Parts: sequence; C-alpha cells; structure tokens
Amino acid sequence: MGWAGDLVDRVGVLRPLRIRDFALLWTGLTVSFIGDGVYLIAIAWQTYDLSNSPSALAAVGIAWSLPQVALLLLTGVLSDRLDRRHLMIAGDVVRGVAVVTIGVLSIQGTLTMGSLIALVVVFGVGQALFGPAFSSIVPQVVPEELLVQANSLGQFVRPITWTLIGPLVGGALVAGLGAGWAFVTDAGTFAFSAVMIGLMRSRPRRATGEERTSPWADLKEGLRYVRSRTWLWVAMLAGTVSLLATWGPWEVLVPYVVRNDLGGSAAALGLVYGAGGVGSVSVALAFGQRGRLPRKAVTMLYVTWAVGMLMTAGFGLVSTVWQAAAVAFVSESCITALIVIWFTLLQRLVPGHLLGRVSSLDWMISIAGVPLSYAVVGPLAAAFGVDATLIGAGLLGAVVTIAFMLIPHARDPERDGSLVEPVTSAVPG
Repeated sequence: MGWAGDLVDRVGVLRPLRIRDFALLWTGLTVSFIGDGVYLIAIAWQTYDLSNSPSALAAVGIAWSLPQVALLLLTGVLSDRLDRRHLMIAGDVVRGVAVVTIGVLSIQGTLTMGSLIALVVVFGVGQALFGPAFSSIVPQVVPEELLVQANSLGQFVRPITWTLIGPLVGGALVAGLGAGWAFVTDAGTFAFSAVMIGLMRSRPRRATGEERTSPWADLKEGLRYVRSRTWLWVAMLAGTVSLLATWGPWEVLVPYVVRNDLGGSAAALGLVYGAGGVGSVSVALAFGQRGRLPRKAVTMLYVTWAVGMLMTAGFGLVSTVWQAAAVAFVSESCITALIVIWFTLLQRLVPGHLLGRVSSLDWMISIAGVPLSYAVVGPLAAAFGVDATLIGAGLLGAVVTIAFMLIPHARDPERDGSLVEPVTSAVPG
C-alpha cells in the first residue's frame, strides 16, 4: 500500500480501514451521513416554510420517532436472526424512497404538512430497520482490539459529514435550488450506501448445535439479559429521561432560534451544526489515536453526557450565530465521547448473538421519551418562551444524567475488571 498503508498504520483511527468489509461499510456510511446532514437542514427549513411554528417541526419529529419506538424490538430480533446486511439495505431503500418522494412533491409545489408527516413516518420505519443491524454488524467484521478505533472512525465520519459537510451542502442547496432538490440529493446517498453494503462479504456467524428458537423466545432472552445487567438498564433509563428533556428542544427550537431570534439563514444554521462537527471530529481523532477506553470509562461516559445535555441551555442564552456555534462545538464534542464509549462497551461486553437485540432495546428505551419530548416542546415554548424552555431542558437533562450515574452498580464495568484491554491480534484482510 506504500505511503497510504504507512498513514493508516500511524493514524490509529484509520487502522480498521485495512479490513475490506469495514472499508466498504465506512464508505457507504460516509456518503449517507452527508445526506443526513443535508436532510437536517432541509427538513427544518421545509417545515418552517409550510408552517413557521415550533409545533409543526415537533409534529415531524414525532412522526420520525414513533415508528422506531414501535418497531425497534422487532427489528432487533430480526438483526440477530437474519443477514444484517439485508436489513441495512432494506433500511436504506425505504428511507431513500421516502425522501425522494418528499423532494419531488416539494419541487412540484404540492407538498403539504400532512403528506410530509406521512412520508417522515415511512422514513422512521427505514431507520428502525437500519439502526440495530448497523450497531451489531461492526464487531462481526472488526476484531475486538480495533473496536475503539472503529467506533471512533464512525464518530469521526459522523460529525464531518452529518454536522459539517452535510449541513453546509444542505444550506447551500436549500438557499440555491430549494429544499426539494436537497431531499433528492439525500435520496441518492441512500442508494450509494445500499450498493456499498451489498458489496460486503461478511455473513452472519451461526451458532452450531443449538436449537432454533422462536422470535418471541429471542426477544425474552434479550430482555432477561438487559435486566440482569444493572449498568445496561440504568444507562438506558438515563437515556430515556435525558432525551425526553433535551431532544425536542434541541431539534425543534435550535433551528427556530437561528432563523427567528438570530436572524440567520439556512447557511447560518449549517454553520452552527458545522461547528459542532468540528468539535466531534477532534474528539473522535483523540479516541482513535489513543485506541483504548479511559480507565474510568463509565464515569467519563456520564460526565460528558451531562455536559452535552447542559449545553442545550446555552442556546437559550446566545445572542449571535457565533455564540450558538460555540455552544454546538462543546455539545457535540461531549456527545461524540459518549457515543464512542457506549458503543464500545456494548460491542465488547454483550455477547455477539445478543447484540442486535440489546442494541435495539438500547435505542428503543433511550428514545421512548422522544415522541413526548417533541409533543410538549411546542406548548412549553408557547407558555414559557423559547429561551426559558431551552435553559430548563438543559439543566434538567444534566441533573438527571448525573443522578443516574450515582445509582449502585451503574458503573460496574469499570470496577469489575471486565474492561481489561484485549490482546492485540493480526488484522484480517
């Protein structure tokens, strides 16, 4: 590989790219994340064009999150029973069809709030198909000693694309061509991702000599496993409460603040999200180069989690776009640290044959409060004001997160020796 191989060896976050299947997965994910960043701007601007009210964007958020809460248990079971690549491809196809339809209707000038919400429901179904399969396929193609680097690379890609390049491209597309063409562009990225996943050679590893159980039995097995691990269910419940407090205000009110209070354009909103992307990239690179979890990994998970939630309050205090960008920088830096640590904990400590179910339970329980968060953010903003709602949400999210960290046995993995670093082995090609 010459100089390219030397670069991969020196930069820790790039080492998993020596694995063909992971490189294909990463390439598809990179392009898809750019599309997600475009969607982030397009959906906010399109919704506020149809109805310039926080309640309208909140309704879109409910339409996106409810199908996931309803379906994630099922798709988690499927991801442990079927070829995970096929579920991911199906998720890409469903999401691509949904967003290209939104784009065409927008270009034609026939998109309504009703049709937008219906199509976002379809988009949420595709997300439910894709998420658990993706979370559980990484340790299927990457050896354990490279999981920190692999997850760091994912979080390196996510902010650069989803919160930096994607929003900047999305802002330019919306400003120059209109939201419809931004949605069509996003659909193309899902098609590319599906092709990359289809080229992967990885196949599910079936356990030998075991009787095939029913989906219901599989689901109960996953539930029993989570219930028996305090650190797992405590973190999941913490996610439910903290995201209930902050998700709706972040997704609904931050675009509203930038557009209405700060007088910013779609490009300004892209700049705010892009600043968060810069922070995320920095943290992901640091984790990838280090190549291992912190000694107090679970404590760091909760602390960075709390700070990330607290930053929601910052958006209620800003008076310029640049201040909002600085708040986003800190928030996304913390959230990236949280995600790298959490995904690595799951992939290292949860048995592979249970990982799809546990990942789906994690996402389902964590976002169980998200539809309610979307539902209440509009009325709360109307009653108390946008700024007060953001400040209250950030304070509540931070306090709740720290409170869950203090529950007995919530930090067991960093105390019982289960996070001892694995012995390095040769990287498969």
